[in-house]
Amino acid sequence: MEDLLLVSTGLAAVCAELMVNSTDAAVSGNSALSETFIGLIILPIVGNATENVTAVTVASKNKMDLAIGVAVGSSIQIALFVTPFVVLLGWCMGKEMSLFFTLFETVSLFVSAFIVNFLVLDGRSNYLEGALLCASYVIIAVAAFFYPAVSDQSNLGGNVDAAKMMVRSLLNI
Repeated sequence: MEDLLLVSTGLAAVCAELMVNSTDAAVSGNSALSETFIGLIILPIVGNATENVTAVTVASKNKMDLAIGVAVGSSIQIALFVTPFVVLLGWCMGKEMSLFFTLFETVSLFVSAFIVNFLVLDGRSNYLEGALLCASYVIIAVAAFFYPAVSDQSNLGGNVDAAKMMVRSLLNI
C-alpha cells in the first residue's frame, strides 16, 4: 500500500512539473492565456481537484458542514502555509521570490475572503449563496483573463516603462 502511495505521489509530482514547465510556452506564444489567468484560475482548479470533488460529493450527501470545511480549510492552508513556505523554499534555492502581490490579486483575494466570510457567518447555506460564490469566481476568472500583462500595463498599474513607451509612440519619437 505504501508503494502505491509513493508511486502516485511521484507521478503527481512529475505531472505538476510538466504542467508548470508548459505554462511558459503557453504564455509566450500567441495564446490569449496570461500568467495571471493561469496562476489564479487554472493551477488552483487542477491542483485542488481532489478537494473540489470531495466537497461536491459531501455536499451532495447534504453534509454542508464538512463540504464547507473541506473547501475553506484547503484555501486557508494554501494561503497561510503553502505560499509562505514556497517563498522561503525559493529563497533557500536561490530563486528570487516575494509575497508582493499586484493590486488586482490583492483585491481579488480580499473580495473572495469577504464574500466567503459573509456567507459562512450564519452557519447555513442555500442555493442562492452557492450561486453567488460561483458568480464571483466567474467574475474573477473573466477579469483575470482580460487583465493585461505587466509589460502592457499603464503607469496607473505601476509600470512606468509602459507609460514612457506609450508617450513615445504617441509622439512618434
